[in-house]
Parts: sequence; structure tokens; C-alpha cells
Amino acid sequence: MRERERKNAPGAPISIYELHLGSWRRVPEDKGRSLNYREIAPRLVEHVKRLGFSHVELMPVMDHPFYGSWGYQVTGYFAPSARFGTPQDLMFLIDTLHANGIGVILDWVPAHFPKDGHSLNYFDGTHLYEHADPRQGEHPEWGTVIYNYGRHEVRSFLTSSAMFWLDRYHADGLRVDGVSSMLYLDYGRQHGQWLPNVYGGRENLEAVEFLRHLNGAIHAQHHDVLTIAEESTAWPLVTAPAHLGGLGFDMKWDMGWMHDTLHYMQLQPIHRKYHHNELTFRRVYAYHERFVLPLSHDEVVYGKGSLLRKMPGDDWQRYANLRLLLAYMFATPGKPLLFMGAELGQYNEWNHDSSVDWHLEREPFSAGVLHLLSQLNRVKRESPALYELDFDAAGFDWIDANDSEQSTLAFLRHAPDRSRSVAAIFNFTPVPRHNYRVGVSGDGFWEEVVNTDAREFGGSGQGNLGGVEAAPVGAHGRPHSLNLTLPPLGAVLLRRGPRPTW
Repeated sequence: MRERERKNAPGAPISIYELHLGSWRRVPEDKGRSLNYREIAPRLVEHVKRLGFSHVELMPVMDHPFYGSWGYQVTGYFAPSARFGTPQDLMFLIDTLHANGIGVILDWVPAHFPKDGHSLNYFDGTHLYEHADPRQGEHPEWGTVIYNYGRHEVRSFLTSSAMFWLDRYHADGLRVDGVSSMLYLDYGRQHGQWLPNVYGGRENLEAVEFLRHLNGAIHAQHHDVLTIAEESTAWPLVTAPAHLGGLGFDMKWDMGWMHDTLHYMQLQPIHRKYHHNELTFRRVYAYHERFVLPLSHDEVVYGKGSLLRKMPGDDWQRYANLRLLLAYMFATPGKPLLFMGAELGQYNEWNHDSSVDWHLEREPFSAGVLHLLSQLNRVKRESPALYELDFDAAGFDWIDANDSEQSTLAFLRHAPDRSRSVAAIFNFTPVPRHNYRVGVSGDGFWEEVVNTDAREFGGSGQGNLGGVEAAPVGAHGRPHSLNLTLPPLGAVLLRRGPRPTW
């Protein structure tokens, strides 16, 4: 925990592995039961260290009556789920992760609560925690009850719950679920089904004040923990401090990047050139907030298919596309988040009643994805250009954003001293591009630190033989350039620096 301020800093190499405890790994020989907190601890540590993620994010561990809610319909705001053990067992899991240098982010749900008789609903015979008017107090899409954030009891209860998980369980951050549903009075409602605020608007002013109060209270006592908003609209200043009119979060999920990128990747490569703007549009808003780049559980459930199933083509092309997507996420400014199962490239979508398909570890294509993620995390940690200026426009330069005809994309990432920049070039078609010239920020040797088409990852082995010497040939408005081979459905990351001794 003494290292937490450094590891949670905006300029730290944060990458997050999201998981659901009940379905991460099960025991087939014991009726398929879930592992408990103590059983999962060493296995999770080994896996996360193997992949190189800096943090894990646990889907809600707070007690919840309906397992199928995945923890998002909480009744026990001060109790971990007894399905997996005792409070001390959860403390053991978190301590084990901490002892191995892995941060722990807990999913936390202040947006709504279930109607179960033993929950907060109609708690003392009155609508103490929720609005009495169903136009304010009931969530029509989720069948749950909405907090009355204007009441002192509610603000105190929820703030105390948040502080409890930080104080007693040593969580390194809270991912706040459903922030969008808190901010808008008409969220999920038709005309006539909601009440406007005192100014006639749709903004939930009491919820805004609560979120500002919550973040202020947390950061006053724990300046080194993260608060992360799941907010899917263009609400301004989510990650700005309250005294500047913001909500005070440290980071926000970039749902726009996720939707645009996944839509683009699902297209057949021949059609991608007509949708090139879905890759480049993010630059319009990339530095309006401090973003997490989520490929989360919500994208691989309810018939949406796993990440691998979203990819077009035969098996080789599907895995190549998946590796390309992962490299694109790790190279893009922001903090990557990946849900369990994607590291294996599993074909089945997530099912909370079963386990990750661990048998795939023995399959060559899946082993290649695991190996690539380990390499991406290692290169990210070793390359300040890929994380120190994640939230600063000075850390990014386009090389070429306009090659829609060939469906390629190229940009530079920079550290503050700009000494070891990283060039990231992506080919979103199965056609290899030879003699592809890109302008770069300096002369010297550029080492190829990642090539998603390498044979060790399951690719065809096309690339640049470990690196390229920059030539004094102008390209893309720069005096030096690299003459590259872009592999099919592949990404290459090249880092400027001294020539390797190999």
C-alpha cells in the first residue's frame, strides 16, 4: 500500500484485468462449484502476474441475493458475498494480491438497489432511502429502486459504504457502476414517466452533488485511491475536480471508443475503408477526460458473443484480428481494461454459471494470445511513451490518420522527454503491405518491440527482422522515415532507442 500512490498515478502504466469471482475458475470434480476467496488467491496471482496486468477489477463482491445479477443488485453494502467465504477470506485474497504488487479495484453500485424485503426498500415503513414517487424512485429497465440522493441518510449511508471498502478491505479503487443512470432523471424513461428538476431540466442535481461529495470525501482520506466512473454519455467534466465544476472522478470508461472500435473490427476487412472515421473520431474528445479503455463483461454476454466471435474470417483471421485489437487498445492513449476469457481468445461468450475455458491454454492460437498480452504489458511497462502522457495531448502525434483506402493507421506516442518515442502502425486488412514508409520523430534505430503477426503469437511471421534504421527520407511531414513491412491483420510497435546487442 505504500507503493499505491505511485502505481495509481495518472502517469503510471495501469492495465486492468476484470473478472467475476463466481465464474473465473470452477472445480469440475466438485459439482462445478466456484472457488472460494482463499482458493482463488494463489491462482489469480499466478495468472495476473503471467499476463502482466497492474490491477484486477472484481465485479461486485458485496452481498447480493440473486447470483444472476452478477453482484449489481446489492443488499449487503457492508458485507462481502458469503458465497465465497468470510470477510477475513476476502481480506486474505486482497492481501495476497497486494503482496504480489497487484492493485485491487472493487466494483461498487450506488445507482440502485433491489426490492427484496430484506433490502433497504421501505426500510423503516417509509420510503427512507428511495423516492416515494415511482417516476423518481423506480428504475423501469432494471426493476430496481433508485436512491433519493437529496436525503442526508442516503448520502451518509453510501459514503460510509464506499469508505468501508477502502478502510477495512484496503481496496485501491472503486469503479462506480451506472453513473449515467444517476445523472439523468429521464434515464430509461419515456415522455411523461419522469419529473424534471427545479429548473425544468433532466439533470439529477441531487445525484450530481452526491457524486461530488463522495469523491471529495474519498480523496480527502485516501488521496492515493482511484475512483472510476462508468459513464456512457457526454456529461462534461466527469474527471475534473469539483471546485472546477466537475464530478471529481479520477478516470472514466470510454464507452464511445469501445463501441466504435468493436463495430469497426466486426466489419469484413473489405468494408473497413468506408468506416475509417470510427478509428479516428476519438481524437476529437480523447483529452476531454481521463479515460479507461474498456473491453468489459458487458460486451461478451447476452448473445453479443465473445471478442473472438465478433471478429470476421476463418479461425486464423479471427485470432489475427483479436491480436490486432488488443495491440490497438494497448497502444492507444488511456488505461486498458480486459475482461477474463479474452486472454484465451475463447469462442464461447461469458456465462456466469460456468468457467473460463481454461483448457484452451493448450491450444496454439490461445497460447499465442496469452503470450501477446504478456508482451504488450511488458512493453507498456518498459516504455514511458505508452503511459506517462496518456491524458495529455503532448503524448500523441498522428503519422497518418487518412489512409482509409488501405485501412492502415499510424501514430507516435511520446514520453515527456520525447527520447524514446513509440511508433504504432496497424494494418486492418489481410493484405501485407511491403515498402510501407512512415515518417518518424527522429533518426537512429527503431526496435520492433511488438509484432502481432510473429509466429510465437500464432501469426504468419511477416515483419521487420527486429527493427529498422530510420532513413533521411522525408515522409508525412517529417525528415526521417521507416521503410516497413506491415503484416496482414497485424500491428507493429517500434521503439526508438539504442541498437540492441543482438
